[in-house]
Amino acid sequence: MKLVLAGGGTGGHIYPGLALAESFADEPAFAPLDVLFVGTRDRLEARIVPAAGVPIAYVRAAPLARSLSPSLVRTAVLNAVGFVQALAVLRRAKPDVLIATGGYVALPVVAALRALRSIGVSRAKIALFEANAVAGVTNRLLAPLVDETWYAIPPRRPLRARERVVGMPVRSSMRRDADAGDARRAFGLAPDVPTVVAMGGSQGAASINDALAAAAPALAPPAWQLVAISGERDHDALRTRFAGRAGVVVVPYLDDPRDAFAAADVVVARAGASTLGELAATGTPALLVPYPFATADHQRHNAEAYAASGAARVLADRELSGERLRAELDAMLATDALARLRAAARARASVDPRTTIAARVKHLLASNSALP
Repeated sequence: MKLVLAGGGTGGHIYPGLALAESFADEPAFAPLDVLFVGTRDRLEARIVPAAGVPIAYVRAAPLARSLSPSLVRTAVLNAVGFVQALAVLRRAKPDVLIATGGYVALPVVAALRALRSIGVSRAKIALFEANAVAGVTNRLLAPLVDETWYAIPPRRPLRARERVVGMPVRSSMRRDADAGDARRAFGLAPDVPTVVAMGGSQGAASINDALAAAAPALAPPAWQLVAISGERDHDALRTRFAGRAGVVVVPYLDDPRDAFAAADVVVARAGASTLGELAATGTPALLVPYPFATADHQRHNAEAYAASGAARVLADRELSGERLRAELDAMLATDALARLRAAARARASVDPRTTIAARVKHLLASNSALP
């Protein structure tokens, strides 16, 4: 099978595609697998995709202007150039399937493939992956152009025709077996003490870090211990606040957070789609603090949909304080409450979205019901 992945700009648009490329390589029905990622040269995918060993081609693209402005002409020109470049890339790649994983670069690539299909040059199927409960502008525009739309998180409305909920694919390392005691020892912590992991991505989450610092005098009593993944910006300040405290480890960032999830009884985190996918894959209970300035408030919708399964609780960022954080964690770590959270989280871990998506790809390849 010849697979083209189109997306970029953020890890939430890149890593799902790489996870699919990784898992599809082990699928006999897709052998031999030929993968090409299409992105932009000046965004995150230009570093991450080649490092993962996946070939990448570049086209021009620009975010869609939301109002009439001088940038509208530049946006139109760049996307028009990207459309022409995508035509050439797709003519060479001859894909059987295109999966667009989000980001504005997906627009010229999907549009180019639809153009090639309309003149009979390609018969490739097109799928659109939406990581969040609320679709972004680009994905809303692309939805009528694709054969299926796949959601990581159920949207806040009934599913339409050609829409499926598939879950969030994550890299295989997140699904490897990991012992909680060994993971805690790797952080220099006691192997048999309940553990909280607080994280906010590569830049950290200022409000979570502030709440941890405010709770420092009472945080991490002998009953439980803490791993704070602070982000580079707040690392020195947070480490100073916890200096000399037993049972507390502060690290700036983890490229592979599998051991942190394994160590955790509860994770405190934002509600980005990638984080929720990793929580689901590892079966880890969570206290979700949605980023309040996410586009269309999508993190709040993500968190509420995820918490509906019983695997997490949601705390609004405006309500976050040291005292409230401590109260929430004490309640979640209580024996009965933690048992319920773990059961719900492990139920989520039993389903691998990559398997679901592989089945959808097989369905598309076997179907004659592609859009004209």
